[in-house]
Amino acid sequence: MFLGTHTPRMDDKGRLFLPAKFRERMADGLVVTRGQERCLYVFPMDEFVRVSQQLRTAPMTSKAARDYLRVFLSGASDETPDKQGRITIPANLREYAGLSRECTVIGAGDRVEVWDTTAWDRYLAATEQAFSDQAEEVVPGLL
Repeated sequence: MFLGTHTPRMDDKGRLFLPAKFRERMADGLVVTRGQERCLYVFPMDEFVRVSQQLRTAPMTSKAARDYLRVFLSGASDETPDKQGRITIPANLREYAGLSRECTVIGAGDRVEVWDTTAWDRYLAATEQAFSDQAEEVVPGLL
């Protein structure tokens, strides 16, 4: 499970160091793709395969399902971390997420998310109060 918040810097070639505690799980390959809220999702390869298989069970008659699948898969890039634990973020994905040198990498359970640090700070400021104020169960029976 991926947990925590990390702040690596992206170099001029679009390479980003994966946090050390994430590297072993990603060593055999990973997929970077468009995420929601203009971040990037980074999945270990086996998890990406599981998620994409699950997405393919959606009915092709659903326009929303087709649209989601197209955006999700068309931006996907399979990568292998180098010996130093860096991954290259393709230019189209850097542009999509508005990534600059300052990045925030968060563990989001089954995936890692990569955010431009300014965008992450804005997102967190806008959602933390709602998180604190949550009066009803988001997932029934969880808390």
